[in-house]
Amino acid sequence: MEIERKFKVLKLPKDLEKYPKKEIEQGYLCIKPTVRIRRTNDKYSLNYKWKDPNVQEKSAIQNIEYDMPLTEENYRILFNKVENHMIIKTRYNIKLDNNLKVELDVFHGNLDGLVFAEVEFPDVKTSENFIKPDWLGKDISFDKRYDNTLLSKMDKYNPADFED
Repeated sequence: MEIERKFKVLKLPKDLEKYPKKEIEQGYLCIKPTVRIRRTNDKYSLNYKWKDPNVQEKSAIQNIEYDMPLTEENYRILFNKVENHMIIKTRYNIKLDNNLKVELDVFHGNLDGLVFAEVEFPDVKTSENFIKPDWLGKDISFDKRYDNTLLSKMDKYNPADFED
């Protein structure tokens, strides 16, 4: 079970380039349930994600998730079947206390200018007690505008569409 919360980013952390990062390209073969292909640096995967109908999400996004490795060749075949736009982003991994980390996503291409962060938690209680760093802003976990499946449908990122 994946348990995560998403946050706006008020300001980028100082010396962002010192943190480990991954270059990610992902696209969606299906939205409901979510079937996604992803290239992370030089690794390829197929991801299947769905909601447990018995779980009520209150404070964190909760998904059941299955990841399967792909060869580059299989990735390229599926790449041609992606619906909508590919999402391209740099993901910075920033360690926090209590063995937590922020995954800070800086988007490129048609989503250039969009930035937000996700924090994954071992359980719901930890997510509810989370005290965010001062550079993270509003919790946007349930704001559909930040859902990657919907972002893949955007032709161009417009900051005005994301104002509160």
